Amino acid sequence: MKKIPMRMCTGCGEMKPKRELIRVVKSPEGEIALDKTGRLPGRGAYVCPDLECLKKARKTRRLERVFSSAIPEEVYDALEKELGSDAE
Repeated sequence: MKKIPMRMCTGCGEMKPKRELIRVVKSPEGEIALDKTGRLPGRGAYVCPDLECLKKARKTRRLERVFSSAIPEEVYDALEKELGSDAE
């Protein structure tokens, strides 16, 4: 049996299969973006494909802690917009 890689959602804190989560990545240049393929280089954090989880991660500043840098509001807005468009 093949082992399924598990990751923790930065919003709800639940461990889920990596494939079910969306990766947020901080590139070596310091840019933060959604990584739908899971292949972009850089430090990754995972969030459920759920707007509520992203809002929780934003409220608790969990992504700032993971990436140890401030995240501009525009980045969160773009992430929320991207997640919102996926949900429909």
